[in-house]
Amino acid sequence: MKFQPDRSNAQTISGYGPGWISVDAEKITHSVLLGSSGLRQAWPCTRYEDLTPEHFAQLATLETELVIFGSGTRNRFPPPPWLAPLMTRRLGLETMDTAAACRTYNILAGEGRNVVAALILEP
Repeated sequence: MKFQPDRSNAQTISGYGPGWISVDAEKITHSVLLGSSGLRQAWPCTRYEDLTPEHFAQLATLETELVIFGSGTRNRFPPPPWLAPLMTRRLGLETMDTAAACRTYNILAGEGRNVVAALILEP
């Protein structure tokens, strides 16, 4: 059996709290798309109620195997019709509150998975 230290080249979430996350020591205070392969871009929504079908159509264009959707301070599911673009591309989507999404993203990114976190950071 060979032991190796846990090291990942993926960007990781190093901290989080109400309305913010820290990614590789940079504090982010707006909703964000974060990918294990380097994607980091603003996601134009401030609250769950701001979401539209276009937000999920945007997720379907990303090159990933799984999207982790952090729905804010509590777990809320998007309406099923909004997920059609993801299903068409056979992309998985897991929904959870943003704190759980941060932890799950780190685990999967650390395993070398091609994963994107779509995180709502409510003010």
